[in-house]
Amino acid sequence: MMHNSQSVDVLQNIKAVPSHVGQRDRADLLRQEPVTIWFTGLSASGKSTLAYALERELVTCGHPCYVLDGDNVRHRLNRDLGFSEEDRTENIRRVAEVAALMNDAGLIVITALISPKRADREMACEIVGRDRFLEVYLSTPLLECEGRDPKGLYAKARDGRIQAFTGVSAPYEPPHASELVLDTAQTGLEACVTHMVSLVLSKTTNRQTCLP
Repeated sequence: MMHNSQSVDVLQNIKAVPSHVGQRDRADLLRQEPVTIWFTGLSASGKSTLAYALERELVTCGHPCYVLDGDNVRHRLNRDLGFSEEDRTENIRRVAEVAALMNDAGLIVITALISPKRADREMACEIVGRDRFLEVYLSTPLLECEGRDPKGLYAKARDGRIQAFTGVSAPYEPPHASELVLDTAQTGLEACVTHMVSLVLSKTTNRQTCLP
């Protein structure tokens, strides 16, 4: 990872090249206003499950979109990052930068990351743009998430095999105000998808709907 001084030196020698196609051109081509849905919540709260179900529904409705899942991103783009506080912040920054580029291309982006710190989520919002950033908090309680534990991470954290694990040995900072709050322990997947599709369509210009 480049240090800040190195980054400044590099930026002094490069210049952004403008495209001949504007954001409005791409949005009009795809007939939608691009947004980034930023799912945040504890591990096993349902972020990835809901993200991919929402992606499937939006594509069925004719809305080009893409999921940036935390685990998948760490297998490729962010494979050089660990889980220190600095690396976790950099992980969020990179995902937000990719989301911003994909929004610029006209796509709807759905992210699924724990992103436990409010400051990191605020940074992501600033990168993507406040008018395009839709934070959705999955408020599923810790006991429910730990009871699911599909990857066995909570068990490892309780045994001390994983350090600084969110919800166990590291804090999660709930959003003060989100576009939507969903508790997947109380609301089933189909109902959550319905709520999400309604939210996304309310932010786009193409109001075609798959809702009953």
